[in-house]
Amino acid sequence: MTPKMSSAIKKITLNTPTFNGDVVEPTFINFFYGRNGAGKSTIAQAIGANTGLLWQDGKSAADYDILVYDQDFINNNLQNYGNLAGVFTVCDTNIEIQKQVEQKTAERASFDEQYRTLTTAAGSKQDAMTASLSTFQNACWEKSKSIRDAFDEAMKGKKRINLFAESVLSVPTPAEHDLAALKKMYDIAFDTSATVYKLFSRAGSSTTYGKLPGKDLMDKAIVGSSESTFTAFMKALHATDWVRQGHDHYVAGADGKCPFCQQKLPAGFDDEIAACFDAQYQQDIDDITEFQATYSRETGAILDTLQTNLQDVLATVDLVEYKDKIALLKSSIEINKQRISGKVKEPTSIVALEDTDSLLIEIGTLIDDINRQIKANNDVVNDKKAKKAACVNQVWEHLAFMLSRDVATYKAEQAKLKKEADDLTAKATAARRAFNAATGDIAELNKQVVNTQAAIASINALLKDSGFQGFSLREKTGVPNVYEVVREDGSIAVKLSEGERNFIAFLYFYNLVRGSHSSEEVKDKIVVIDDPVSSMDSNTLFIVSAIIREMVEVCYNNTDYRDNTVQGDYIKQIFILTHNVYFHREITYRQVSRYKSVSFYMIHKTDNVSTVKLCDKESEGCPTEKENYNPVQNSYAALWDEFRVLKSTIPLLNVIRRILEYYFLQLCGYEGTDIRKVVLEKNKDKFVTPVEGGQPDYEKYQLASSMLTYINNPQGISDGLNYVEDCVDAGQYKTVFKLIFDSLGQIQHYNMMMGQEA
Repeated sequence: MTPKMSSAIKKITLNTPTFNGDVVEPTFINFFYGRNGAGKSTIAQAIGANTGLLWQDGKSAADYDILVYDQDFINNNLQNYGNLAGVFTVCDTNIEIQKQVEQKTAERASFDEQYRTLTTAAGSKQDAMTASLSTFQNACWEKSKSIRDAFDEAMKGKKRINLFAESVLSVPTPAEHDLAALKKMYDIAFDTSATVYKLFSRAGSSTTYGKLPGKDLMDKAIVGSSESTFTAFMKALHATDWVRQGHDHYVAGADGKCPFCQQKLPAGFDDEIAACFDAQYQQDIDDITEFQATYSRETGAILDTLQTNLQDVLATVDLVEYKDKIALLKSSIEINKQRISGKVKEPTSIVALEDTDSLLIEIGTLIDDINRQIKANNDVVNDKKAKKAACVNQVWEHLAFMLSRDVATYKAEQAKLKKEADDLTAKATAARRAFNAATGDIAELNKQVVNTQAAIASINALLKDSGFQGFSLREKTGVPNVYEVVREDGSIAVKLSEGERNFIAFLYFYNLVRGSHSSEEVKDKIVVIDDPVSSMDSNTLFIVSAIIREMVEVCYNNTDYRDNTVQGDYIKQIFILTHNVYFHREITYRQVSRYKSVSFYMIHKTDNVSTVKLCDKESEGCPTEKENYNPVQNSYAALWDEFRVLKSTIPLLNVIRRILEYYFLQLCGYEGTDIRKVVLEKNKDKFVTPVEGGQPDYEKYQLASSMLTYINNPQGISDGLNYVEDCVDAGQYKTVFKLIFDSLGQIQHYNMMMGQEA
């Protein structure tokens, strides 16, 4: 199961008059929904006060600016409209200069360290090169022991540690070889008693018993084709074989009488007997007799060939499986001979023969493998001198390949150490010059003056764009880094509406998130926003929502830099708490799918006890995974949730009707008849499935037709209703429902509402 990502604050334990040890394990982006008085502000205050927080390893509250936007922030910062503390934003000149000072200071320390290190190391580089060589030689010698022992003859003249390492370095083209195969070649090439062996012969020809004449008669009864009454009588008694054998045995001496009752046989009796065993019957008897002889002759020859192969075999060849297969083949052939003999005696019997063809194929495969081993042996024996040289060469190639990492490391170290020895003096001089230059740059940078004009310009621009007229911010004359809220006539504004006051406070907070009250240090931020849209109109709420979505994306950049829509990652964690349904939907759309880095929470309060519930559920597409769900939805979105979970046809059709009617009739402006025309006439092929060799399948077409008959009901869906709940998926109706959206060119909307990729 995919876990959520942990950010700066790993855990929040809530112990207050209303919370009783509730634990929240937040991720990067966290949305909390709860009615007024449920406990949202308590959570915001706990984060701001660093109460009950567990930080990630090595971090604490001191490493971040924890900024909380709530009523206390508004009151504390806008008590006096003529003395608002200035904000040094990240993009302002002073921040850039501070960064340059920090960078130059670090560079100066680095240059000084380099100078001392290089000077100290100048006399030790040659010793390091010698030590590197010794390390390389020892590594080669120790790692190669098993190969040196196995290929001792190939080591002649290279059996000292230094000579061995030199030989490894001198190999022009290292290559990996099959050591088992190389060892076989080595043993033969350096064996004075090695000889050539005869290859195994394959058994039989392309003809198998399955193709022999008469084989097809084994699995069918052989009877005559006569339609006489006597023939039918014999067949009914299953006495065909008995009558044939008795007639053949007694007919010669019967003298026209029945051999049992001695009465004179009827006229034409012999003709009737002969008719029972016609020419086809005799031909079949001859064929199975011939098949018996041919099968015995050919299988005997095959066994002889396979047994002959076992004379004078290469000692390294493993014959156990080969002998087992021959024994199994011999047994199967004997069984078949007995069954064929039984068939010859009783032609009407049905006979199934053991499969020997598969055994012969398996034996042939074994013979091919054995012959490869014999041929490899023979090739080496026939060209020993060349094979010895090739063997030695391949052993050293393999050694060089096996030690290639050690060789590369050694060569890189040698080159690096030599270059460092040659360049040490020049680098030390350059480091000292750079140190002096950095010192001068720092002095010049510190003479420059910072200002806070960028934050003033940003806030005034947003005020103007939002339609707030009659007041703005300016820098206070004679007091550096302090703002004033002034009217158009230049007087200090003192009677702003609550909405105006809250909006200025939020814009001020937004710029503070981007910067700092101090020009000396700008830290990463933990941002907490508690119900920011109180007393704001819809236009202001829209702008505040857009700014908060920007903050969310800045925070999301910490988890995924691909296709980022805003720049920066200075917000390391963000918490947004609200009771406003509309505002919650404005800032959370498209956030549900970011399971690993986004969490939704529901805050409940019952009997003066507050609880926090993480809003996740079993994934609809993958039951072993979890997925987010947004506890705040409008009525249209809720219908889609119902659609996903319903499994009963009647309520499902009702939900389908309401979705189709609201989206296509009310929002898209279709008429009911227009939809039927586009879906069932212009896009008919989407709903009719061709059936090869049969009539097309109209099931989907009929389902679509039944769905579309439900729309145009006068009861529509109002998007004005909102409710808080969570839901969870159905079959063929749902497939057709999707096809309707596709045929009307609205598959993107379907995918969005289903939470699927387009």
